[in-house]
Amino acid sequence: MRLCFATNNGHKLSEIRQLVGDQFEIVSLNDIGHQGEIPENFETMEENSLQKAEFIKNSYGVDCFADDSGLEVESINGDPGVRSARYAGPQRDSLDNNAKLLQELSGIENRSARFKSVISLVLGNSNIQFEGIVNGQIIEAFRGKEGFGYDPIFVPDGYEITFAEMEMEEKNQISHRGIAVNKLVEYLKTLNG
Repeated sequence: MRLCFATNNGHKLSEIRQLVGDQFEIVSLNDIGHQGEIPENFETMEENSLQKAEFIKNSYGVDCFADDSGLEVESINGDPGVRSARYAGPQRDSLDNNAKLLQELSGIENRSARFKSVISLVLGNSNIQFEGIVNGQIIEAFRGKEGFGYDPIFVPDGYEITFAEMEMEEKNQISHRGIAVNKLVEYLKTLNG
């Protein structure tokens, strides 16, 4: 089965390909000839992931899935949430986003947070969504060189290291995206089987 992953984020594409392995052929937006941004105009991850997947399916006629992910911090009303990539501005700079979040949390004791990922699969004429959530804490300083986004300041519950200190294989086993992708793969296997 050939599926397009509707993302311009090379880190996400690498993670997904590693999670899926060779069970399915995952092609990129570049592989299908799409350049530029994909619309995501909604206020929820569910709506944004579906909008992105439907846009590619309708524009290119290829079965597709898209994710929308974000970090939700309890003490600041779930921010940055759906705006995680643009938290510090339209430049989508991870260092700026992390710095802004750490500044927002300065002096706040409750540092509980969760990563959430919603994947929308548009296959033929139907669509289905898969969700993954991992709970953790925001630490006070950057740690680690792996991963991307908020990984250097997020320690998942039950661990003492950040996502950015984990090997990709270890992170993929417990991450929000890993959980959602595993649900997607299990669903696809039922179709292939």
